[in-house]
Amino acid sequence: MNTTTALPSFEQTDLLGQLQAASDAQLDELPFGVIGFDGNQRVCRYNRVESTLANFPVQEVLGQHVFVELAPCLNNYLVAGRFDEAQGAAQALDATMPYVLTFRMRPTKVRMRLLAEPGQAVRYILVDRLQGARA
Repeated sequence: MNTTTALPSFEQTDLLGQLQAASDAQLDELPFGVIGFDGNQRVCRYNRVESTLANFPVQEVLGQHVFVELAPCLNNYLVAGRFDEAQGAAQALDATMPYVLTFRMRPTKVRMRLLAEPGQAVRYILVDRLQGARA
């Protein structure tokens, strides 16, 4: 991903590799939220869109446990469980699903994309807020 090419879309098939290679500034250009976390489930990447829309400052989020401190509403079999299953089976994960965010906000309809691959240090939750949609 560089400044001379178009920004990748939420649906792009090779998005995980582009996210891994992107700088923080490039992640900030994306039109959807990006939460990257490491093998200890600690947030290590968090873009400006997600920070602004979730109202969590980047510097406060980095290092937090993604499913306990940042987003306990994702600590369930649909999200956290899928990452655990993929990791346990040493399988790639690329799943898109509708979801309703409820933590510290009015219920908000989103599309989420879960991305992980064996051998990659960072896993991602992408959040595409549906314009004007409320639960």
